[in-house]
Amino acid sequence: MAGARIDVKTVAASATIGLCAALWPGSAAAYRPFNGTDAAVADPNEVEIEFQPAGTLTQGSGTSLVGPWTVLNIGLENRWEAVFEGKGQFPISPSGPFEITDPAFSLKHVLRPGSLQDQSGPSVAAEFGVLLPELNGDPGVGASLAGIVSQRWDWGTVHLNVAASLTREHNGDVFTGLIVEGPSKWTVRPVAEVFYEQEVSRTHTLSGLLGLIWQVRDNLSFDAAFRHGITNGRPVDEVRIGTTVGFSLAPMTGPRR
Repeated sequence: MAGARIDVKTVAASATIGLCAALWPGSAAAYRPFNGTDAAVADPNEVEIEFQPAGTLTQGSGTSLVGPWTVLNIGLENRWEAVFEGKGQFPISPSGPFEITDPAFSLKHVLRPGSLQDQSGPSVAAEFGVLLPELNGDPGVGASLAGIVSQRWDWGTVHLNVAASLTREHNGDVFTGLIVEGPSKWTVRPVAEVFYEQEVSRTHTLSGLLGLIWQVRDNLSFDAAFRHGITNGRPVDEVRIGTTVGFSLAPMTGPRR
């Protein structure tokens, strides 16, 4: 019973953060609902919150509720960004204890400003981080390193992600993903992602995602997507519904870097 009370408080606190942030002015780039990311960072003193209150994940015969899933992006000076993330998971069939999965801290840096920063050519970024111990999951610590290249045209935007990591169980893992978005000027734009991930000598996953992003205003968007994947020959289906909100801790001093 005590564990259930903690879970309710966690959900309530996360929802409160998301709702309060929506009331502040600022800008936010919706990189929910993807597994990958883009070659852009928040402006200095800007906060972006990517939040999923609840989604579903079905792997074989097991089903879980996924949420709250939160990513906190904090803009730093000189095109740097700090990223904190993690997600709650409630196994419901078969039932199991509440888990906090995939917690991590990372730093992201734009190496080359480009089209995402309103300049010419591709935007290029790097991100490196620490994989933190999970609650009721893997207690180990790992590390990750990723490179991201993004290019925006009138017809849409493409983001290429390539990453390598040392898992919490100290196995090698590689990830390659491609995100394609519709025109950024559209209020509702279609999005898609395909990725391949392999944990060396253990698992390999091929996954595809289709969804929509509704850009309500610069600092508020909603997203919905369905992901289907195959992991070691077994189907994985996931429904993702969430929001991205942004606010500034201080007055904006210039354009997005």
